[in-house]
Amino acid sequence: MSNFTTILFTLALIISIVSLIYTFKVGRTVSERRAKQDGQISEKVQAHPYIRNPVFLAFLIAGILSLAYIFYLAYTISW
Repeated sequence: MSNFTTILFTLALIISIVSLIYTFKVGRTVSERRAKQDGQISEKVQAHPYIRNPVFLAFLIAGILSLAYIFYLAYTISW
């Protein structure tokens, strides 16, 4: 493996672990809120419902990293 591949793998692993932890944290918060009476949704979440979702963030970051790796390979590999 080249150094760049190792760095990308490590970065993807870190992002996956952080996303998993964040997803469990959000899930726990949601389940605690459901146990109580329904309340008003935060204005920040109402304004940016997709940005606050860790699944969408994971897909966005994975897509950007995949495209970056594809372009890197396209420019460095000589056919």
